[in-house]
Amino acid sequence: MDKLTPQQRHKNMAAIHSTGTRPELIVRRGLWRRGFRYRLNHKGLPGHPDLVLRRYRTCIFVNGCFWHGHLVELPPAPSTASTPAHTTQAQTSATADIINSACCRIPTTNRDFWVAKIRRNKERDREEQRQLAAMGWHCITVWECELTPKRREETLESVAFTLNHIFLQDHSQHPRPYQPRECDPAAMPMAAEE
Repeated sequence: MDKLTPQQRHKNMAAIHSTGTRPELIVRRGLWRRGFRYRLNHKGLPGHPDLVLRRYRTCIFVNGCFWHGHLVELPPAPSTASTPAHTTQAQTSATADIINSACCRIPTTNRDFWVAKIRRNKERDREEQRQLAAMGWHCITVWECELTPKRREETLESVAFTLNHIFLQDHSQHPRPYQPRECDPAAMPMAAEE
């Protein structure tokens, strides 16, 4: 059971913002220290990525483990055409088959709501990343659990390495094979006499 009243729970949930979160600030500061420059929450791109690095054609999403269901195995969504509006025994058993991860645990209170919400978030994330890839953008997802003090530097170094790798791949020039010209060697001027 929830220890808070519905009004207290509403106040707590309303205080959670989607931008300027602590994990996002950690990634922003870490990338800035490493010399990367970015724009925040670009409104013209699908999903409004947390960080947009135009030079690298890369979008970085900093996801909270709970809100995006990190490593949580959800059962397949029930078809909406065949199920009534009220909860059935099949839906209850489907939500009981959820396997929580170490960093994300689905609440037992109002479980059907949270499962549906997290499922929608995961589907939306996949669709937005597909749209970005079709537009030619690379996507990097940084999870909240990867930014713990023990793993923070390793994660930020990995992101920096990935960005540099993307830049080198996108901006490398493909060498053209040398095409010798066919001409008369006698007509060619000599650099030095024999």
